[in-house]
Amino acid sequence: MSASTRELINPPAIHPAPGFSHVSIAEPGRIAYIAGQVALAPDFSVVGGDDLAAQTRAAMQNVKLALDAIGATWDDVVRRTIYTLRPTEYEVITSAIEAVQGSSQHPAQTIVGVTGLAVDGLLIEIEATVHLP
Repeated sequence: MSASTRELINPPAIHPAPGFSHVSIAEPGRIAYIAGQVALAPDFSVVGGDDLAAQTRAAMQNVKLALDAIGATWDDVVRRTIYTLRPTEYEVITSAIEAVQGSSQHPAQTIVGVTGLAVDGLLIEIEATVHLP
């Protein structure tokens, strides 16, 4: 377990935050930036076909591999940005994220609708900012 702390805040005057937190505060430590992870297998094949939930789980598994490589956990993620061809399906995305991270605790997050990603067939890309002690 890391020695850093993460505080998640959802001010009551702002709309509810389904699947994310409005504010994430971390102290003390260093910051790591995980590049956008997608549903690609090591051979560059798309995992999950046209299933947004399956692709989200696969992308999150890749985020987990990056977290493992730097000795971080989901609790160290203080910001997440999601790029997707299906931004209005945030409930599907949230459910798939929670399935992988095993928690309904979410950092500050933005979902951005895009018209395409780097590889044909990809539906989602997830990047993360991580606070390390």
